[in-house]
Amino acid sequence: MDPGAGARKERQKPREPAARLEKAKQRSAQQELKQRQRAEIYALNRVMTELEQQQFDSFCKQMQASGE
Repeated sequence: MDPGAGARKERQKPREPAARLEKAKQRSAQQELKQRQRAEIYALNRVMTELEQQQFDSFCKQMQASGE
């Protein structure tokens, strides 16, 4: 038995250029998706904040009107 044989890591075959290119495309597409989702979340947050402010203003006017 060779004591170093079990500890030795097998090297992976070098990737083919096509496989490497495909992996890079997938990574790029994933990054673009992430950026788009982030932009959509920020846009939705802005819209929801504006709506919340409008509703709060409306509520304040309603409370002032009923207090007079």
